[in-house]
Amino acid sequence: MNKKISLAGDLGSGKTTIGDILTKEYNLKKVSVGEFLREMATEHGMDVLTFNTYMESHPEFDKILDDRLKSYEHKDGDFLFDSRLAWHFVPSSFKVYMTVDPVTAAKRIMGANRATESYENVEEAAKKIKERRKSENQRYENLYGVEIQNMQNYDLVVDTNGRTPEEVASVIIDGFEKWLNTKR
Repeated sequence: MNKKISLAGDLGSGKTTIGDILTKEYNLKKVSVGEFLREMATEHGMDVLTFNTYMESHPEFDKILDDRLKSYEHKDGDFLFDSRLAWHFVPSSFKVYMTVDPVTAAKRIMGANRATESYENVEEAAKKIKERRKSENQRYENLYGVEIQNMQNYDLVVDTNGRTPEEVASVIIDGFEKWLNTKR
């Protein structure tokens, strides 16, 4: 049986960090739509928020990303998807949503020192993160009629506030093992 885990969640909830832990635990190949998106933004000379806003009127970029994800539904192999829409495009995956409060998210993102995401302070980061989330939510609802923050879409919802990455990963591993047992 192929192992497929999709990690969606709030910006700054720790998807990348937790994804790294899970890929090692299960020897999964990581597929990060965020990395693809940041590459596309850089190629077009934009930061991530600007590129997200640009994508609202240029759905062909979403199609590129989405087609890439869709192709994994029937691929053999073990994968971890770091993507807000993998739960939708790879429905056979174990679907996880990770939550975090806006201030913690801003601090985490600022601490990641991503070249395509720089902010003057935590308040600005929180504001820009909120704008990006709104842009993404609107785009996904318009394109696919899905609400990524509807928790009924997921097999497991994990609050990452006040938890170490190892604690969050442990919760997901426990949930994934239980889910796998129902599939056997």
